[in-house]
Amino acid sequence: MQGDLFSMDSPLRGGVHGELSLMAYPFFALTKQAWMKPLAYSTGEISIEVQPGHKGVANIYDKEVILYIASLMAAKIENGEPVSQNFQFTANDFFRVTGATPSSNAYTRLYEALERLQSTQIKTDIETGGEGEAGFFSWVETARLQYTKTRTGERRLKAVNVRLCDWLFRAILKDRSVMQYAPSYFQLSPINRRLYEVACFLRFSGVTSIRLGDLQHQIGHQSLTRLFKPYVVEAANGTVPGFEFSIQAAEGASKSSKVSDEVVVIREVPTVLAPMKRSKAASEN
Repeated sequence: MQGDLFSMDSPLRGGVHGELSLMAYPFFALTKQAWMKPLAYSTGEISIEVQPGHKGVANIYDKEVILYIASLMAAKIENGEPVSQNFQFTANDFFRVTGATPSSNAYTRLYEALERLQSTQIKTDIETGGEGEAGFFSWVETARLQYTKTRTGERRLKAVNVRLCDWLFRAILKDRSVMQYAPSYFQLSPINRRLYEVACFLRFSGVTSIRLGDLQHQIGHQSLTRLFKPYVVEAANGTVPGFEFSIQAAEGASKSSKVSDEVVVIREVPTVLAPMKRSKAASEN
């Protein structure tokens, strides 16, 4: 037992990090409910296709596992330690980092998240580490939960074992395309999480404004633009850490102009650190 403890990659020391492409583009569903339709994103430069598994597309909450693993890997690289695609960690450390309360429901959600991450199929022409993928891949190649049994026969989770996909492993190891997340990220609602991520990416790219329709597309909001706009209006009140959003009419706009042509201006502001505790908003669809 003691020897196994030394092989653990947890606990995570340091901040949460995410890979730049996963911040920028809509790879994950924005709802806890099973999303059984394919997701697609396309511009003149890149394309993304996400196919659901038998439990649906991996969602924005399942992404927490990927962020945790990416953070473990980034910490190892920063410390000059050897890295591989295989990670072993404790569920309790994952819960600590994401602000979840350890419980039987939390363990079940973790299991289901790993199942969706393994069964969701991704196809993209985004290259990582100087290489591309000419077919579909899953976020994790394998995922196993190791249990021990008490004298009464009760199962207790000992460790989580995950093998990260080649595509993401190359991005972190070779491209070093990672950015640190605000500690309050896990408190945010699904759309505010994506607003935060896209704002970070745009700031990194030197962009301070974007068409409302383009922002919605990049967020991955699957509805009408007029139904997406209120989320951006709400974000103007400081609901997204580190950023303020405002909406302006497009240059030369008239009464017949489309809502999607309005311009979202993003301004960086100082971030107030909040305690790592999952809020009610972050648990909603």
